[in-house]
Amino acid sequence: MLAKKIPLKIAIAEYPHTAAIRNGSIPIEGVDAEIVTVKPQIGAFRRMVRDVEFDVCELAPTTYIIARAHGAPFVALPVFVTRTFHHGGLLVRPDAGIKSPKDLEGKKVGVRAYSVTTGAWTRQVLIDEYGVDVSKVTWVVDDEEHVTQLKLPPNVVHAPEGTSLADMMAKGELAAGFAAAAGIGRTGNPTGDAWQEVEANYPDLFPNAAELEADYYARTGVYPMHGTIVVKDSVLAEHPWIAKSLFDALSRAKNEWLARLEAGEIAGPTDNKYLRLRKIVGHDPLPYGIQENIKTIEALEATAFKQGLTSRRMSISELIVDPLAS
Repeated sequence: MLAKKIPLKIAIAEYPHTAAIRNGSIPIEGVDAEIVTVKPQIGAFRRMVRDVEFDVCELAPTTYIIARAHGAPFVALPVFVTRTFHHGGLLVRPDAGIKSPKDLEGKKVGVRAYSVTTGAWTRQVLIDEYGVDVSKVTWVVDDEEHVTQLKLPPNVVHAPEGTSLADMMAKGELAAGFAAAAGIGRTGNPTGDAWQEVEANYPDLFPNAAELEADYYARTGVYPMHGTIVVKDSVLAEHPWIAKSLFDALSRAKNEWLARLEAGEIAGPTDNKYLRLRKIVGHDPLPYGIQENIKTIEALEATAFKQGLTSRRMSISELIVDPLAS
């Protein structure tokens, strides 16, 4: 390793398990880290896939897979800094006549952009678990796709100019919509001052989502990931050891956070979220590594192709760099 540290511009959001990386209390060996804060982090996704602005960036995994399929010059580490299941979070209007997932066919459903990872994972559940023909759902979007080369299927339409998904849901122009930043829980795009969180008080499509998610994981071993860490190809070509340095530092920060959870040091909603997820997935609710995540990576790659988000199949070696082999 070189005596002089390599300067890297790093855009990773702050979580309890990344805070020590961001504040420098856990150093990245051989790296002089310039931490960049982008709020919301979704804004960094767009800047990375369009301008390759950062050396290391937290990126939505579906956005990453699409970008990589189009030749993006960065590759993922097997580090996923946020996780959640996706039976919950698809909200329905009580008057829309949706009693089961198949009832979504023929309806309009709001999602911020078609390639939003939450949308991709939820459609995977609808397709594989409930036989929904997602081509018969009209997906209404009110933001751009991060990857400009993405060709959208004909059943994706844009909301009228100046109208948000939240407004459309309130007026009954949508039968359903994704919660929070994935759809009707915000207005505006993530790169300007117009981004605003709004209330979305509608019932879930699956009122027993937690029970279904536990069963889904037990049967499939798939644990949906978000927050994928990507690194520029050029950085790894010149300094391949950086993959392991990043992996080791992020793993150490995560493990120290896990130790605090074990000690009962619960600091906020993120900690409580992962305590709940531990009941489903076991001790480590944020597993890093290729083998630990192989089923999940393969599931997202397969469903991205099935949903028309990628035009070709992609191998694990094309998508993920093994930091332990560097």
